[in-house]
Amino acid sequence: MESKAKEFLKNILTTPSTTGFEESVQNVVREYVKPFADTISTDVHGNVIAARNPNAPIRIMLAGHCDQIGLIANYIDDNGFIYVLTVGGWDLQNLIGTRVKIWATNGAIDGVIGKKPIHLLDDDERKKTPKIHDIWIDIGAKDKDEAAKYVSVGDPITVELEYRELFNDLIAAPATDDKCGLWVAVEALRRIDAGKLNVGVFAVSTVQEEVGLRGARTSAFGVDPHIGIATDVTHATDCPTLEKKQNGDVKLGSGPVLSRGPNFTTKLVNALVDVAKRHEIPVQIAAEGRISGTDAASIQVNKSGVATALISIPNRYMHTPVEVISLVDIDHAANLMARYCESVEGNVSYIP
Repeated sequence: MESKAKEFLKNILTTPSTTGFEESVQNVVREYVKPFADTISTDVHGNVIAARNPNAPIRIMLAGHCDQIGLIANYIDDNGFIYVLTVGGWDLQNLIGTRVKIWATNGAIDGVIGKKPIHLLDDDERKKTPKIHDIWIDIGAKDKDEAAKYVSVGDPITVELEYRELFNDLIAAPATDDKCGLWVAVEALRRIDAGKLNVGVFAVSTVQEEVGLRGARTSAFGVDPHIGIATDVTHATDCPTLEKKQNGDVKLGSGPVLSRGPNFTTKLVNALVDVAKRHEIPVQIAAEGRISGTDAASIQVNKSGVATALISIPNRYMHTPVEVISLVDIDHAANLMARYCESVEGNVSYIP
């Protein structure tokens, strides 16, 4: 992976983008695509759309969502403790004892998530899963008035953002779901050889996926693609307690995952497999028996229908502060997307 591309990955992973508050990371995206995009636009929803050869009659949309699950400040009690609501699907046990950042108007505020200590829980309390009202954020304020000087109801909150390198080209960071997919879409756009491009390609950093695939819906309407390829994460099953008979056989470092099922156009998936074979790009195949919980679900049913595929990145510990992915997998995914876009002729049709 080129150093510039790796630096872009680090930048987006350590820039806050809780759902509904994605502007900071979108600024990073806009700056990165300037040297190679023919056009860059942002719609009223906040989706950033970078295009190459945008006036071509056939349009391909590459989508990766930039929003991450987070929290939002909801109430400050008399002692200055801040109660929150979740934004996206948290397992609350993964939040207890974590360090957080409150992205307040006048700058980031450090805090920690607290709850009643285990020593003081009665027998019934020990058997219960904590609810959102059982935890709070402590910023060290002495009372409500002091806390309210720095924090306002509605301020977005993330776990502390960091990027850690592990062995074997693995990294751990919050929000690899789905900033690694965003990275793939943007990197694919950059890696396309202009001399081989016969179609228009639109890389979209979509917003609000975590609360209902909303950005993909609005941006697909605007781009009006003939072909849509979403990139998101999928569960890696090469770790303890995950049953391959139920969740498939998906390994970190073995390449991106191409899914087959009703949300995906068979001819398009087969074309991606062919491109992967031709360019010796490793891929894994997965089954999806229902509509996926990704941007592909919205893209497929845009207007009169879109030929749709999903390229997934294996991910361990999804929706936690320590999601793990492989740099090798995202590099292969970006190359697969780019080589596919170069292969598409102007008369392509995926009508069954």
